[in-house]
Amino acid sequence: MTWPRDDAKIERVRALMLTHELDALVVRAPDNVLYLSNYWGMKGYEVVVFPREGVATLITLEPSQDDAERNAWTEDIRLFAGYDARDPRPPQARALDLAREAAAGYERVGLELSMGTQAADRMVGEPTTYTSAWFDAFPGAADATPLLNEARAIKTEQELERMGIANEIASAAMEYSREHLRPGMKESEAAALWEGYVHGQGTARDDVELARGFSLVWSGPGIRTFTATADRPVQENEPTLFEIWVCADGYWCDYTKNLCPGEPTPDYWQLVDQLLVIYDDAIEHCRPGASLAQLDALIRAGIAEAGYPGQPSHPVAHGVGARAHEPPYAHQAGGGTIEAGMVLAIEPGIYWEGGGGLRLEDNFLITADGAERLGTFPDDFR
Repeated sequence: MTWPRDDAKIERVRALMLTHELDALVVRAPDNVLYLSNYWGMKGYEVVVFPREGVATLITLEPSQDDAERNAWTEDIRLFAGYDARDPRPPQARALDLAREAAAGYERVGLELSMGTQAADRMVGEPTTYTSAWFDAFPGAADATPLLNEARAIKTEQELERMGIANEIASAAMEYSREHLRPGMKESEAAALWEGYVHGQGTARDDVELARGFSLVWSGPGIRTFTATADRPVQENEPTLFEIWVCADGYWCDYTKNLCPGEPTPDYWQLVDQLLVIYDDAIEHCRPGASLAQLDALIRAGIAEAGYPGQPSHPVAHGVGARAHEPPYAHQAGGGTIEAGMVLAIEPGIYWEGGGGLRLEDNFLITADGAERLGTFPDDFR
């Protein structure tokens, strides 16, 4: 999808580069390539050389030339062959040659030396790996990851518009799933139902070039954190939990929603009420200047008070943007404050011993007045 250059984003990054005394950034992570150039690569071989002053360089595969010229915010696009009969090296080596050439005139260069998690490429969702040759090619480079994390934590108007599209697709797919979910279906069939809508109907939108859905679906006693979707049947009168992500042209949303064919059993009525209180307290906490560490502590204290100390094992709040999980993270060992312009996924969950339980999750834009929900599908599924 062709978007006009996001000057607010570009200016924010360049101001941080000046503060960090960096002349150029050299990035390879697909999410950072997208963030700085608006190009979401096919294979994860792409590179952006982004100067503090002047024109950025996008380096990509020859077959991607049309895509790059249509979407990228720079006219300096340099191409390399995926296969070259005269050069037996893998394609990443040719990309590195072009990156070194484009960065040669800059004295102080920043690389992604500490990556954390990495977003996937557009084609297969399989991040490419870095070899030592990549890092050795830029001796003395600074770690630009903290700078990029700081820049990306505050969303621009265009980024919010793009994330809004992902949220709309996710909510519409849940409406579709609510209409078609039936007891006795396999969890995997329910997941395919939701993912198929995202990919088919999301990609059919006029404002989307490619929409992909990713899901974990569990039903009734199959609801457990950190387990895979299986062929267990969808239960009647017990919730089916959809842990779901939508990526629309590189920008993401991260939800957990629940559907229940039939009437929830009394123990689930109680659990929903407990989680909604914890959830609402967390949302109320999310105002500019509030502590991220205290957000984590608040949610976990509420869960302990409900009778489930030590839960959940997964994070309970994190940033969303050009990755489904990105800084800032709410963690009691960390620091930082919640700021206007951040988008946070808030996700308290309670899981019963032996199986079953619930998680609630939506994405929230932090404004001067508090947290604004981006999704439209309800958290209370009753």
